[in-house]
Amino acid sequence: MKSSLKWFAVLTTIVMLFILLGGALVTKTDSGMGCGRSWPLCNGQLIPDKITIELVIELSHRLVSGAGGFLVLILSYMSWRKIGHIREARFLSVLSFGFLLLQGLIGAAAVIWSQSDFVLALHFGISLISFAAVFLLTLLIFEVDKKFEAEKLIVDKRMTFHIIGVLIFCLVVVYTGALVRHTESSLICKDWPLCVNDSLALPSNLYEWIQMGHRAMAGAIFIWVTYVAYIAKKHYKNQKVLYGGWIAAFILVFLQVTAGAFIIFSRQNLYIALTHALFIACFFGVMSYLMLLTSRSKKNALAKQKGSSTHTVKGQDEQDITPTVPAR
Repeated sequence: MKSSLKWFAVLTTIVMLFILLGGALVTKTDSGMGCGRSWPLCNGQLIPDKITIELVIELSHRLVSGAGGFLVLILSYMSWRKIGHIREARFLSVLSFGFLLLQGLIGAAAVIWSQSDFVLALHFGISLISFAAVFLLTLLIFEVDKKFEAEKLIVDKRMTFHIIGVLIFCLVVVYTGALVRHTESSLICKDWPLCVNDSLALPSNLYEWIQMGHRAMAGAIFIWVTYVAYIAKKHYKNQKVLYGGWIAAFILVFLQVTAGAFIIFSRQNLYIALTHALFIACFFGVMSYLMLLTSRSKKNALAKQKGSSTHTVKGQDEQDITPTVPAR
């Protein structure tokens, strides 16, 4: 595979990550209306005459998202041509651009028409899926050169259940986290892990329910990933890609939960909040790759079974045609 395509894929993945973090920055700084009710122009102008911090943040996010859209479109086209023979490549090409376009349309709708917080919370999850699709396309491009043996991996039913379950549950955690940001519930609970220190009382209003619901789900996914990482360490050490993937997932989910706690301790420090979004994006990318391996697993198992059957039949045939020496 040409190095130029590899570098372009890496560049596109990095830009997609900036789009994710840019969206989080817009939400955290409340800059969504930085350009007023105007899209794609800013306050109805190509070059705004009144510059504010909110305007710069919102306009920068729009420009990066637009550039990312062109990069993803080009990468999708190149992937379709160069590695279209790989069964996942075409699906990921369509998925990456389609979800990026959907993310842009939701963002535009949020600017032009008011949207509820529950609808706006979908925005980050959609961007996350588009990022993961580009990330997987990049891995497929590198995988063509056979630099690492992941395509022959066979994932058993137990591990398949955990991979699919954690990936789906991760989207739920992401949605509740985005809902915390959009409803401005981040600091409704001043303590951590409980809402009020040493108090086991149930949340008393909607915002506390949103905040504590997100914490409960984040805690649940941390426990789940820790458990599966332990299983991987105990039973799957010989499958390096699977084992390494779960260890990476454990480290990332641990950092994500830690960053979430420090958002409360630091009273919503912006840099920690962006780091929190970065960790969850990387975690989702790792889990998406494990899901890709799982989707191949059945095919690999059937191929292995077919190969074993062919070898057995061949051995039998060789035995049948062996000449018999008559006894004297």
